[in-house]
Amino acid sequence: MKFSYAMLPDYPLHESLAAIELADQLGFHAVYAADETWHKDMWQLFAAAAGRTRTIRFGPSLSPVTLREPTLIAQAAATLDELTGGRAECVISSGNFGLLAQYCVDWTTTKPLSRVREAHRVMRTFLDEGAITHVGEFFNYRGLFTFARPVQRHLPLMLGAMRGPKSFQAAGEISDGVHHALSYTRSAYDYVVENVRIGAERAGKDWKSLDLGAWVVFATGPDADAARQAARAMVGLYASSMPAEQLERNGVDPDSLRDIIAAVGTGDLQRAYELTPPELADKLSISGTPQECADKLRSEVAAAGMNHAILAITDSALVNAFTGMELPKVAGVKEQLRLIHDEIMPAFSGSASGA
Repeated sequence: MKFSYAMLPDYPLHESLAAIELADQLGFHAVYAADETWHKDMWQLFAAAAGRTRTIRFGPSLSPVTLREPTLIAQAAATLDELTGGRAECVISSGNFGLLAQYCVDWTTTKPLSRVREAHRVMRTFLDEGAITHVGEFFNYRGLFTFARPVQRHLPLMLGAMRGPKSFQAAGEISDGVHHALSYTRSAYDYVVENVRIGAERAGKDWKSLDLGAWVVFATGPDADAARQAARAMVGLYASSMPAEQLERNGVDPDSLRDIIAAVGTGDLQRAYELTPPELADKLSISGTPQECADKLRSEVAAAGMNHAILAITDSALVNAFTGMELPKVAGVKEQLRLIHDEIMPAFSGSASGA
C-alpha cells in the first residue's frame, strides 16, 4: 500500500510548501491537488516545491479535460516532470460537476466518458511523441508540437472515476490506473476493482500492476472525537459531488443528503455540518485515532485490492477556512503526516518507505 497526501492548496503558500517538504522527508509516495479554480494554482505550487524535495511525486488528482485543454495539461505535466527530475504524474477526468455548473456547463451534454477517452489518447500521444495530428469528436490538431518533454520514459497517466462501471473499465483498459474518490466501504471498492479488472483484461493487462488509488476524506489524531468533528465538517461539501449510485454503494440513502446538499449549494457549510449526523460522517470519512484509521483502511480499502491510500487530510485551519468554525483540538497537517508515518504506514507491508 502506497500512501500519498491529497492537499487542498488553500493554506498560505509557505505552509503548503512546508507540508510538502515534510511529506517528502517522511517517505510519502506523492502529493496531489485538484486542478480547480476554487483553489490556489497547484501547478505553480508544485513547481515551487520541486527543488525543495527529493523523492515525492507530484501531480493533479485530478485535472478536468472539459475546462483545461488536454495538450496544455500534458505540456504542464511534462514541464513539471523536468523540474522534478522525473517525478510527475497526472490524473484526468471530465471534471467536478459542481465546478462545471459554475462555468455554466451542463455536464450531461458533454459526453464525459467519450471526452475523457479521447483526451487520454491525445495526452498519451503528446507526452510520448511530443507532436500530434488528430481529428476527433472533441479535439483536433494539425502538426501541433511541444518542447515540453517528460524525463520519464512513460509519465503515468490515470483516470479519475466515481460513477462506474464504464469509467472504471475504461481506466483499467486504457490508462495506468484509477483514482477513485470518496468511497469508504469494502463493497464499494470491490465494485471498483472488479470493473477495473474487466477493463484491464480486455486490454490484456494485469490489473494488479495498475495504480488503484482510494482518495478519502481523512482526519486523525490522539483525540478521536476532535478528528471525527473535523471530518464531519467537510463531509457535506464532498458528499454533494457523489453520484447517487456511489452513495448507495457506501450504504447511504441519497435522499438523506437532500438538505445537506442544499446548504452546501448556498455556501452555508456550517449549516451543512449541523445537518450532518455523526453516524453519516463516520460512513463518509476515515477519521479517529491512527489505529482506528488503519483498521478501516485495512478492512474496507486494502482488502478489496486497492494499493494506494490518498489521504485528503483535514485539519482545523481547513475547516475554519471553509466553515468559519473553530476546532482547536484537531491535529494540524504536519502532526497528522507524522502520525500517518509513525502509526499507520507500519501497519501495511512496505508502506513505511513509501514503496
